[in-house]
Amino acid sequence: KGLATWFTLKQKEYSVFSAIPAGIAKAYDQAGSYLKSIKLLFSQEKAYESVGGFISIGNIFPDTWDWGAFWSLTAFLSIMLAILNILPIPALDGGHVMFLLYEIIFRRKPSDKFLEYAQIAGMAILFALLIFANGQDILKLFRD
Repeated sequence: KGLATWFTLKQKEYSVFSAIPAGIAKAYDQAGSYLKSIKLLFSQEKAYESVGGFISIGNIFPDTWDWGAFWSLTAFLSIMLAILNILPIPALDGGHVMFLLYEIIFRRKPSDKFLEYAQIAGMAILFALLIFANGQDILKLFRD
């Protein structure tokens, strides 16, 4: 109801075969938007305050059930996690790719001890981000 007061909404029907390319195009657009928002995190002052965890994720879903909103947000979260997964942090897939590229370039594998410490450091980074994001949510609860 709220959007209809400002915008003219149109519903577009897709067949199974036309839905796949439309979905890919929408995923590409969403990924681009998400990458731009990550760039803003590093270029804006106090952008870290907008980082949130599980409470923020729950709050983006509407109060009333809407299949379209549910699947759109689920797709957005999926794309967001895929992009985060390719970051070159050792515990993520991007970190594994980084070590494979190292092996291709230098023609030798990093030592097992180094890889073990890198995985530990990567997990520490991920846990720190998890604690930071959810800590931001908790602080927002007390501020509001």
